Amino acid sequence: MRTEVIYENRSLYRDDFKIMGYVFGEGEKSVCIVGNMRGNEYQQLYACSQLIQTLKRAEKEGRLAYGHQILVIPSANPYSMNVGKRFWPIDNTDINRMFPGYMEGETTQRIAGGIFEKISDYPYGIQFASNYMPGEFMPYVNIMKTDLEYVELAKKFGMPYVVRRTPRPYDTTTLNYNWQIWETRAFSLYTTTTDRINRDSARRGVEAVMMFLDAIGVVKNRKYKRYLSQIIDDREIVSVRTTEAGFFEPLVETEEEVKKGQPLARILNPLDGEELECISAPVDGIVFFRHSDPLTYGHTAVIKLIAESSV
Repeated sequence: MRTEVIYENRSLYRDDFKIMGYVFGEGEKSVCIVGNMRGNEYQQLYACSQLIQTLKRAEKEGRLAYGHQILVIPSANPYSMNVGKRFWPIDNTDINRMFPGYMEGETTQRIAGGIFEKISDYPYGIQFASNYMPGEFMPYVNIMKTDLEYVELAKKFGMPYVVRRTPRPYDTTTLNYNWQIWETRAFSLYTTTTDRINRDSARRGVEAVMMFLDAIGVVKNRKYKRYLSQIIDDREIVSVRTTEAGFFEPLVETEEEVKKGQPLARILNPLDGEELECISAPVDGIVFFRHSDPLTYGHTAVIKLIAESSV
């Protein structure tokens, strides 16, 4: 393993802003893995750190295939993480809405441009991504519906589900979308949490990456538990919304099978504890997402289900 500076921004008063990369193997660029881009993505950074440890062991044991290079960038935004801000602290902009970047633009545009310049020519790209919704998800692989659709390749991660997502206008400035425009086969890997560490879910994410690297002939991998991935369209996922605001009391866990009519959560009056609403499952299915914050607004998606008819 060797380290290299992917992007550097000089500072007049504090330590220079640096994005570090960890390179494994020698030869042609094969796979790039990117971790956190936002200051609250602790799980994504942790998963990348554990992947680096796993690749170090594989390299020591001689299990890296000859002629392939793997680049891991565990953090694309250490500054926001250091000061406890989700977005760039100076102007509250999101680095993952700045790709492919602009080297003459604002700070986050230059950061995105500096990163993309180094990673746009990798044939495979994997991002440990997070969702904007506060809560816990089932681990899954996400691919966007662009001209480069590769469902069978996504199955090689061995995750329970592969979600095909229809790109929205704001997706055009994300890393995943721009990777695909530059003909990189890009995948977003979601583990259970974002702003807190879930070791088991991070381990599953690392195992998924290692299974994929083995499948494309980059790493000789130990055998891990592999799922027969189910393909789900994002529009088939059923959102269950509140009608009332209040304390959120979940009654189910992610990956739990539920039946139509089964209670999923209660909404309580924060002042007197009275039940305002009991949310029930509209269909038979599996809990794909569960809200995790103590409070919820009204008319908010707090549970997402994969309907049994979609599997």
